[in-house]
Amino acid sequence: MLTVTLYTRKGCHLCEQAVQDLDSLQEQVPHRLVEVDIEEEELPEYLERIPVIEIGPYTIDAPFDRRKLAITLGAAQDRQDQLAKVDAAAHQKRLERGKTFNFWDRIFFWLSRRYMVVFNSFAFLYVGLAFLAPVLLSGGNVQPANLIYNVYGRMCHQLAYRSWFIFGEQAAYPRASAGIGNLTTYEQATGLSPDDLEAAYTFRGDRTLGYKVALCQRDVAIYGSILLFGLVFSATKRVLPPLPVLVWVVVGLMPIGVDGISQILSQLPWDILPVRESTPLLRTITGSLFGFTTAWFSYPVIEDAMVETRKVLSIKQKASQIHTGSA
Repeated sequence: MLTVTLYTRKGCHLCEQAVQDLDSLQEQVPHRLVEVDIEEEELPEYLERIPVIEIGPYTIDAPFDRRKLAITLGAAQDRQDQLAKVDAAAHQKRLERGKTFNFWDRIFFWLSRRYMVVFNSFAFLYVGLAFLAPVLLSGGNVQPANLIYNVYGRMCHQLAYRSWFIFGEQAAYPRASAGIGNLTTYEQATGLSPDDLEAAYTFRGDRTLGYKVALCQRDVAIYGSILLFGLVFSATKRVLPPLPVLVWVVVGLMPIGVDGISQILSQLPWDILPVRESTPLLRTITGSLFGFTTAWFSYPVIEDAMVETRKVLSIKQKASQIHTGSA
């Protein structure tokens, strides 16, 4: 039997007329009607188009009448009959698959509607745990704090002079080469050499200087701004268009690339560039730009894919409910 999908919403009188026309054609071309509420299933692409009807590969946008519906139903029925003749076994298998809504369908359907909750929760936890580590350390909870530091240390360099500190005299202790005159430098505060990377990695602070956040300043800015855009995107019901690629490259990639790469090249032993050390402010700005624009570039693209997933699985769910009810 043909499956006819009608995209509709409450209060749509043209949709109600389409249902009546389809019902009157039931004897002529038997079919199963699946109504998809575009507001309930969050399908904004149909907002200005409803009623929209899909029958197999054919799509009818309003305005249409009973005659056009009959022609399309007939064409779809002829196509289905031909497919059944060409490869009956495969065709029957596809039909049976469309009648069931299994466990994985439910998982992916839920994810297609709640993926931003997952993304935002992950970003919040990722940044939040990085700040929890120094909180735990300051309270004497060394083992759980060290666990967080060790796990995050596999994903971030955690160099003390490029990290934030909390509960101490300053929020940051940059290297002397950063040239920030109003802050005590890392060398002055710790007595350690900035060239000793292992010492800078393992130093996590004390009661006087405070305790180091488990992510560096740039990573805090990156993931914090990803979370910020995720909250904005969710609050605006995921309708923001993706950021143009050129804007992402110029605003997001170039500043962080220039800041980071020039710093690395300047500190190589070959004197390629004059020695420079980025500042906490500059790392925060470039990291925030990169994180925010990357999320803006990618989240709307993911939403487009999720819209298609919601549409397909919504139809499959309702079709399986109708089939189960008729059985």
